[in-house]
Amino acid sequence: METVLKIQSIKKAYRIGKILVPALRDITFEVSEGEFLTIFGPSGSGKSTLLHLIGCLDRPDAGEILIEGVNVLRLSDDRLAELRLNKIGFVFQFFNLLPKISALRNVELPLAITGMPEKESIERAKEMLALMGLETRMHHRPSEISGGEQQRVAMARALINNPKIVLADEPTGNLDTKTGWEIVQLMKKLNREKKQTFIVVTHDPHIAETADRIVYLKDGLIETIKEATRSN
Repeated sequence: METVLKIQSIKKAYRIGKILVPALRDITFEVSEGEFLTIFGPSGSGKSTLLHLIGCLDRPDAGEILIEGVNVLRLSDDRLAELRLNKIGFVFQFFNLLPKISALRNVELPLAITGMPEKESIERAKEMLALMGLETRMHHRPSEISGGEQQRVAMARALINNPKIVLADEPTGNLDTKTGWEIVQLMKKLNREKKQTFIVVTHDPHIAETADRIVYLKDGLIETIKEATRSN
């Protein structure tokens, strides 16, 4: 399979007062198109920092990030914004839904930003929510649906532009065990059916083992990369 993402010698540090604290140190790996990859490690290992760099929400101090062969660090801010909108979908732990609008409007928003006609964007958002099993909840606001349903709405929004890469940062961290597992299985189903690349940050070993491969992080370094023992 083709390489959709290449991370080469990435380094990132943060300054706290007069102290420079390394977050990532010489990170290198590749991700294939259609792969389901988890980034696993304890709190403070650099998982979320790495995901934010992959998603072009931050820039590394050194190294290269290539998405479909394009070095994103050489792109202008406008080109980066376009890449995030069209190539990358984000799923966050705390859903990040707009509270005053319906689930349907939350999902439709990325299409509205692209300038798609409202009738077409609404129909596509309805189709995506139906895929998530939310046909009867699409006109509810976030506060009117459960946490698991909110995360499904967030996933629908992340997938609405048919991104090449879906990034999920602790997507089950704010959910109970049963609901969290349902979200993981839904991500796996979408990965199989849509052939989209999923990169999921987690500190839960059970979730990590659902992947095709696991990147183990500790203290800003890759300890190992290995195939999961059970990727279902």
